[in-house]
Amino acid sequence: MMRIMGIDVGEKRVGISVSDLMGWTAQGLETVSRTEDDGWLRRIGELIREYEVESIVVGLPRNMDGSIGDKGKACEVIAEDLKQRFSLPVKLWDERLSTMAVQRTLIEADMSRKKRRKVVDKMAASWILQGYLDSQRRNTHD
Repeated sequence: MMRIMGIDVGEKRVGISVSDLMGWTAQGLETVSRTEDDGWLRRIGELIREYEVESIVVGLPRNMDGSIGDKGKACEVIAEDLKQRFSLPVKLWDERLSTMAVQRTLIEADMSRKKRRKVVDKMAASWILQGYLDSQRRNTHD
């Protein structure tokens, strides 16, 4: 039993989620402002310790043709930094359309734009992590 952290890296904010101990479900934890200093990374470190996280999944934005653009390359650099900084395994997970899917869900729930802005990043992190968790379960049952 181990917890996995999911991270959705944006230019201004970082969404953070964590799995349950069984690795079945992802829950959004919080959104952290991505600052010039390392404050946001320190907060990730605090959450890693608090939730006893044993690995990290970082959303990898790909272009629709599957190639990796500038945002994806930036996420690869951040994933490597997380691996070095926290000495944990870090996996990249294709996150194409995750933010759009979350936005659509929130709009369908009739949530205001202001409220959506507050939760979309942590929900995207949860969406990314849930996709990863589901794939791991499918792979162990095939």
